[in-house]
Amino acid sequence: MNLEEARKKLDGFQKKFFAYRHVLSLLSYDGKTAAPAGTAENRAQTISVLSEDIHRASTSEETKELLEYLDGEKDSLTEKEKRAVGLLMKDIKKLSRIPRDEFISYRELLIRSDSIWHRAKENSEFASFCPTLEKVFEMTRRLALYVEPDLDPYDYQLSENEEGLDRATADAFFAELREKIVPLLKEIKKAPQVDDGLRHGYFPAERQKELSVYLMDLIGLDRDHVGLSTTEHPFTTTLGSHFDTRITTHYYEDDFACSAFSVIHEGGHALYETGSDDDLAFTVLDGGVSMGIHESQSRFYENIIGRSRAFCSLIFPKLREIFPDEMKGKTDKDLYLAVNKVAPSLIRTEADEVTYCLHIMVRYELEKAVMDGDLRVSDLPGEWNRLYREYLGIDVPNDKVGVLQDTHWADGLIGYFPSYALGSAYGAHFLKKMKETVDVEKCLERGDLSPINEWNREKIWRHGVLYTPAQMLERVLDEKFDPGVFTDYLTEKYSGIYGI
Repeated sequence: MNLEEARKKLDGFQKKFFAYRHVLSLLSYDGKTAAPAGTAENRAQTISVLSEDIHRASTSEETKELLEYLDGEKDSLTEKEKRAVGLLMKDIKKLSRIPRDEFISYRELLIRSDSIWHRAKENSEFASFCPTLEKVFEMTRRLALYVEPDLDPYDYQLSENEEGLDRATADAFFAELREKIVPLLKEIKKAPQVDDGLRHGYFPAERQKELSVYLMDLIGLDRDHVGLSTTEHPFTTTLGSHFDTRITTHYYEDDFACSAFSVIHEGGHALYETGSDDDLAFTVLDGGVSMGIHESQSRFYENIIGRSRAFCSLIFPKLREIFPDEMKGKTDKDLYLAVNKVAPSLIRTEADEVTYCLHIMVRYELEKAVMDGDLRVSDLPGEWNRLYREYLGIDVPNDKVGVLQDTHWADGLIGYFPSYALGSAYGAHFLKKMKETVDVEKCLERGDLSPINEWNREKIWRHGVLYTPAQMLERVLDEKFDPGVFTDYLTEKYSGIYGI
């Protein structure tokens, strides 16, 4: 085998696995959106067959020989080829250490788990989901130890979502946020409270869909490559490559803001996914580099852009057009105050910017304790409710709005939640850097987000997975990442809103 032959084989290998990923993504997307409730077993069977094929092809001697040959020729490879080979070798090392039958069983389990979670949430009954969730945590821990037997399983999971992250780093990060956010929240509670009545009323789903399309166009999504549908828990998924990305939302007819800001949030994910350079398509370099960088984009558009004074002024005429009765007598300032009201709440996805990270801290502490064996899965509801009282000062009335509200654990995404808080902090630091060359306020006043999007595309999106998260931060910021930039952003914004 010579280098050119190896390059052709590498290209064919990646395209083959794009096809597998495409099919698996379609099955997952269908299961979460359109599939009837009793069809999980059908998908589980298909995924079982595909998972076996993926494991066998990934761990074959032919694949290992190809990657080892290319790794030995790394001095002759391009930057992108070297990164692709490194990522593939890492993935194949991981799969080679996991017994094939357990890999297949885990993939099947997650399909069933998601279906069982949906029913449990609908019935607000954690007990019916508990045995399945116990298996998810148990298998997650076991698979982590197969891959890295000398590494703490939860540290492994954290790094799988945000390369290089471990609990020591996460603990220090959350401690810094807590030190600044808790006193700020206390000051806000003592100040006169803002009125969020504008966001509550009767907002028919059909008219909210019209608003969703308007917001997708406004933030710059290409609707030829980004689809929108509804589901119980909003999410974004890429169906194989960045040429096909789907976002979902959930309409509540008594509060238009829930869906509006979930569309902007998921739209931020979709902008990142569809922004990869076209020559990365059908390779392992396509898409976002980590969950933290991904969440930096979704929360940047949802909060830093979407909840800004200028953006609220920009979209208010459209709100008045779509919901004339509900917006009668209201102003764009009323909208700004309503969507930035700070108040401890039950639902993470509806939380304000100040209390949001407290929701994440609850989940971080719980999943860490379960992974360590210090908390039984069956005790999650009670501990969840206790931490909500301790961190947010509110009582949880039932499992549906408590421990069952998120789909992440059902989907095996243990170690994902810290990415939301990291992403919020990354986004604020990106804004600081962006403002050196982009007049963000003027862009929003004009209703033209293209300079903002172009900055993100050039600095972040187009590179896909070419760089590690740490390398990406270094390239974008030209300085060490500082969580204090985020807490300073929160303090300045909410001191202005609440006059503190």
